[in-house]
Amino acid sequence: MMTHRHLRGWLSALLIGLLLTISTVGAVAADPSGLDKLKKLGEQLGKVVPKDIAALIMPAEAEEVAAGRQVAASLLAVAPPINDPGLQRYVNLIGRWVASHSERPDLPWHFGVIDSPDLNAFAVPGGYILITRGLYETLSEPSELAGVLAHEIAHVVERHHLRAALSAKLIAEGSLQIGKVLAPGEEEVARRLVGAGATLMSRKLDQGVEFEADQVGVVLAARAGFDPFGLPAVLTRLEAFSSSDNRVSLLFRTHPAPAARLRQLDAVMGDKLAIYAQTGAPTPLYGR
Repeated sequence: MMTHRHLRGWLSALLIGLLLTISTVGAVAADPSGLDKLKKLGEQLGKVVPKDIAALIMPAEAEEVAAGRQVAASLLAVAPPINDPGLQRYVNLIGRWVASHSERPDLPWHFGVIDSPDLNAFAVPGGYILITRGLYETLSEPSELAGVLAHEIAHVVERHHLRAALSAKLIAEGSLQIGKVLAPGEEEVARRLVGAGATLMSRKLDQGVEFEADQVGVVLAARAGFDPFGLPAVLTRLEAFSSSDNRVSLLFRTHPAPAARLRQLDAVMGDKLAIYAQTGAPTPLYGR
């Protein structure tokens, strides 16, 4: 699980990226006072952001679960769960078993299949995981289901939603402070530059988050005794779908391409996947 040290390091990298983006204002405008303005902006952000770090990074678990419950309820209002108690019990059995091998086994984990033809799955803070009927129907064995659920479990365990919220908070605060530091004529230029830089950073962050969830998910599935090739098998199957297929359009918009995810998994794990396929194999890749 991401430690407080890791989160602070990630926050620092994001802050540096934001400040570097803002620093281009001085270069573009050829303003001799650009460095002074950048320094002042950095000082102001440094005063504002740390005050909220503790609350944003480590909210009480009860608050996380309560917020997740509201989001899950909104999703279920749009796509209700399939009326098949046996199927729902089975998915919960697999999901909770995998989650019990994570660093957050005591969350009130809930898993469900929702009635949607799309091929997708969703993780909500607090341990709420939903998989669509469309994706479930493509799965051929328990290890594939375990791999998909483990990927979503990883999002919750690693608090990826929290990191995204923190990014938005920091960027919004940065934009607010710009108006207090720059002259009126420079403000709009700066906001456009920050907006472009924030978009690029968020895209990279989103892509990295999905790659991380793949890696952690494979190891979680192996910890639980499932074949770690389950998730790669699903990604290989998804790769055969056309991007114009409405059933995968949302998935492809919000995730890296399946081929890219497979390449990343291979680059990071390589032949270790075969090792993890052995029951009870150690999982050093997860111990970061």
